[in-house]
Amino acid sequence: MTRTILALFAVLSLAVGCSKGSQPATPPAPPAEAGKAQADDHAGHEHAKEAPAGHAEDDDGHGHGEGGAKVSDLDQPVDSLMAQSCEHGKKSFECDECRYGVGVARVPKAMLDDGLVKTAVAARRKLEAPLPLTGEIKFDERRVTHIAPSTESLVRAVRISLGQKVRAGETLVELESVALGEAQSQYLEARGALELARRAAERADSLRKEQIASEKEWLQARQEHEASEIRARAAREKLVRLGLSNGEVEALPERGGAAGRGALALRAPAPGIVLEMHAVPGELVRPDQAIITVGDLSDLWLWADLYEDQLGRVVTGAKGGLRAGVSVKAYPGEVFPGTVDFVGPTMDEKTRTVKVRIGVKNAEGKLRSGMFAAVQLYLPGEEEALAVPRAAVLSDEGRSFVFVHHHGEFFIRRPIETGRSSVDWVEVKKGLSGGETLATAGAFLLKSDVLRSKMGAGCAD
Repeated sequence: MTRTILALFAVLSLAVGCSKGSQPATPPAPPAEAGKAQADDHAGHEHAKEAPAGHAEDDDGHGHGEGGAKVSDLDQPVDSLMAQSCEHGKKSFECDECRYGVGVARVPKAMLDDGLVKTAVAARRKLEAPLPLTGEIKFDERRVTHIAPSTESLVRAVRISLGQKVRAGETLVELESVALGEAQSQYLEARGALELARRAAERADSLRKEQIASEKEWLQARQEHEASEIRARAAREKLVRLGLSNGEVEALPERGGAAGRGALALRAPAPGIVLEMHAVPGELVRPDQAIITVGDLSDLWLWADLYEDQLGRVVTGAKGGLRAGVSVKAYPGEVFPGTVDFVGPTMDEKTRTVKVRIGVKNAEGKLRSGMFAAVQLYLPGEEEALAVPRAAVLSDEGRSFVFVHHHGEFFIRRPIETGRSSVDWVEVKKGLSGGETLATAGAFLLKSDVLRSKMGAGCAD
């Protein structure tokens, strides 16, 4: 764990700034000599300017170009970047305070061993052919529960609020039911009668053994005991149907008197979020009226329309587990992975479309039921192309780049031109030749390190 923390600090540490030693300004040349120097400079196409105090006159190796403009490391060859030296007497890529200037990030072995950063090799592979569709996100009906009272009841208290997360078995609403109170009384009466019948049957057994009671009396006692058991069992089952748990039924005789009679608690059948609530204290609710809706939003459904000429390819591809990428306007640039799990058996006669259902993971709860979504179904393809994992592709100011392993612990960022993409892969049209080892998962840590100059750290320019 210590190794992981130290490695993370090594990558994400922000340099407080490399203070360049102040150098005395060059004394101004005499007018004649200055004019000659200016002419010579123009003749050699060099536009040197007098450096302000605290800065060297020449390029310090951090990519400063003509007129002080900074040339991005993405526009310089790798050999040139790795050959540059910094003012600390080191190669720039080896200096923890200056390597970001040449687009180099250092990844200690501990970070790779602990999985903070993972790597993959750029290679040619068969890319899926995307089929664009549109659809709407809905609840997974298997994970949504509409909760209603089992009998007409009066709302006494509401223990939850809209949007609240609840646990399985948690009390949502407390009710009071006249029918439940009557059923409880019937159960207690049946339990009492059962106890008397049990004692009478035991006494009849004892007398029968001593040949004091007749067989008729013994049979009547046993019959009454069995009938009492049936009545008590039926009364108990009625309470369970009305919403009491087995523990609450067992505790009834211990409550004493009429205290707690008719009290009913509506509980969450499964963990989830309160999606709808129509319960107000003092309100009378009926069995046909769902007053609470609880749902698990970690998995959602997306229903899309599939045209007739697309049906054959999708049905064939779905047999092997057809993948999909879902995009919504709320999160531009983010793709939510999904899988086709159902293709409708009928076609709408008016629209000539078939419904296709896509299961979408929603672990972070970003997606909402009712959202309009754009979908890419990734059909099996035959064409090969150079591709890299999606996690390896990063961007800065509209330019795409990846971190390529150079040697040892050093990765250098290189520009790429992207093409087609799927849920996991992105085609590289330019910038890589194949066989390069790239940083994938965790590559954003390297990006944060290399671009720290934009956050005010590093050597002053």
